[in-house]
Amino acid sequence: MLKRKFYDTLLAWKQRKPQTCLLVKGARQIGKTYIIGKFGEENYRSYIYINFIEMPQTKDIFNGELSAESIYSRITLVLPESKYIENDTLIFLDEIQECPNARTALKFLAQDKRYDVIASGSLLGIRYKEVTSIPVGYEEPVEMYSLDFEEYLWAAGYDNAKIDALHEYFDKKEKVPDAIHEKMMSLLREYIAIGGMPAVVDHFMETHHYGEAHNLQEMILSSYYDDISKYAAQTEKPKVKNAYLSIPKQLAKENKKFQFSVVEKKATARKYENSIEWLRDASLARMIHNVTAPDFPLTAYEKDNQYKLYISDIGLLTALYGFDMKKVVIDNTLKGNAKGGIYENLILDMLSKRGYRLSYYRTENGSLEIEFLISQDAQIIPIEVKGNSSTISLNSLLEKPDIPFGYKLISGNVGVNGKKIVLPLYMAIFI
Repeated sequence: MLKRKFYDTLLAWKQRKPQTCLLVKGARQIGKTYIIGKFGEENYRSYIYINFIEMPQTKDIFNGELSAESIYSRITLVLPESKYIENDTLIFLDEIQECPNARTALKFLAQDKRYDVIASGSLLGIRYKEVTSIPVGYEEPVEMYSLDFEEYLWAAGYDNAKIDALHEYFDKKEKVPDAIHEKMMSLLREYIAIGGMPAVVDHFMETHHYGEAHNLQEMILSSYYDDISKYAAQTEKPKVKNAYLSIPKQLAKENKKFQFSVVEKKATARKYENSIEWLRDASLARMIHNVTAPDFPLTAYEKDNQYKLYISDIGLLTALYGFDMKKVVIDNTLKGNAKGGIYENLILDMLSKRGYRLSYYRTENGSLEIEFLISQDAQIIPIEVKGNSSTISLNSLLEKPDIPFGYKLISGNVGVNGKKIVLPLYMAIFI
C-alpha cells in the first residue's frame, strides 16, 4: 500500500469543517480514486461512492431539480443501501466530468452543509465548457499528481527519519557522506526510469522488473491516447497526439523551447495552439513560459508565445523514449541533449509537485539561459540544472543585487560559493 501526501490534504480539508465541496483534479491513473476512497472509509461512518463512468445510470440523479434534498433522495433510488449520517458522511462523485449537471449541483450540496462532498475528475479542464454553471465559491479545487520522489522513497522503504536526516544536510548546506550520496543518486535514476504512476511503482517495488514496469507505462500511455481519441474534437485528435509525441524530441533539442516545426514541417501556432491547450488542460503536459526579465512577479513578464512543454510524469517521458532509455539512465551512461531534457523534466516534476509555479529565462540571442525561476517571499530564485559543467548564466544572474541566491543542481555533492548553492539533484525535494 503506497503512502501518499494527498491523504494529509484531505484530512486538512475535513478538519477545517469545509464550507465547500473539494474538487480534485489531475491526470488519469495517478491514484485519485484509491486515496479518496481510503480517506472516506477511514474517516466517516458512512461513505457513498458514485462513479459516473462505471455507473452511467447515476447521471440520472442529477437530472431535474438540483436541490440537495432532491439529489440525496434520488441517490437512494440508484444506491438503496446508502446511509446518511449528519456530519459523518462523505459522498464521493468520481469522474465528475462525465456529468456536467453534477458539477453545477456542487453549489447546492455545499450550501446544504449536512454531508461532506468530494468530486474528482481527470479531464475537467477540457470539459468545463459543458457545465451550465460553474459553482464558483462552492468548490475548492486542488490538484493531485503522481508520486513525487519523496513518496517514491517511502515506497522503497525509506521512512521519515531517514529523509529528515538527509534534510539536515540541505539545511546546514553540508556535504552528504559519499555512500549515502551515491545511494540517493541511484534511487533518483531509478525514479527517472519508473516514475510516479502508482500502478507502476507498486508493481516495481514488488518485482523490481524493469520490463514489466515499462509494459505498464505503455498501457497507461495507450489509455491517454484513447482519451485523446474519445474526448478531443474530431479535427484535433491527430494534432493533439502528434504534439504530445513530439515532447521527447522537443526536450532533446539544445533550445528546448516548444517549436511547432518539430511536430510537423511548416506547422504554425495557429494550427496547433488548441492541441497544446488540450494537453495542458488534460494534465498530460506541463507548460512553463519564458520571461522578458527575471523579476517579480514573474507572471507579469511571461511571453505567451515562448514556452516549454514537459511530460507530467518523469517515468512516462522515459517510456516514450523506448525501453532502452531505462538501461542508459540506470547505468548513468546517457549523454547529449536528451540527458539534459530528461533531467530538466525531472526537476520540473519535483518542483511542480511541491507547488511551485515555474518560469524560465532565455535571452533572444541565447547568450543567457536559466532552466527555472521560482518565487520565494516576493524574490526570484534562479535554478540551473547541470551535470558538473560551468554555470555562466547563473553566475551572471547572481550579480543582480535583488536576487538573494540561486541553486545549481548537479549529480555531485553539496557546496556553497557566495550566493550560489550547489545541491545534488535529489535535494530538489527540499527546495
